[in-house]
Amino acid sequence: MPNKDSEVRLRIILIAPPAGVEFGVQDGKGNDYTTIQIQRSKGDDLTFQITATIKDNREDGLPNFLGRLMQGPATERFDYIDIGKLAGQTDSPWDRRIKVPLKGITWDMIEKAAKDPKLVLEARLPGTAKDGGPSCATVKPTEGWKVCTTS
Repeated sequence: MPNKDSEVRLRIILIAPPAGVEFGVQDGKGNDYTTIQIQRSKGDDLTFQITATIKDNREDGLPNFLGRLMQGPATERFDYIDIGKLAGQTDSPWDRRIKVPLKGITWDMIEKAAKDPKLVLEARLPGTAKDGGPSCATVKPTEGWKVCTTS
């Protein structure tokens, strides 16, 4: 594991979310947040790219993800994707949020992605829930987190 802080890029891909719905990354916590990178779905995949600072300061030795976009306790960090009304789409019938867990990202993955600007840590998530609306609640990456090229 690294001896210093690392910075890595995370790419979250929502696979085929319902058309006409806005999605964005939550920046901040509680009621003190804004939604950034807002995109309106056309039914195709949506991609969000964010940066995380990772510290090696946890007693269990696992990565500690930090920054305004990181949510939750150190042992269970995640990112939020705001949907519909939560993303500022006032005429949307949807008022949902996706919780994207960062669990599964290893020090080895972080070291690879931090060393090479052509690499990113990627998670692909289903964008549509069983009810036909946008996915919501905790949505685990379909194939876990992977080290991928930026293009």
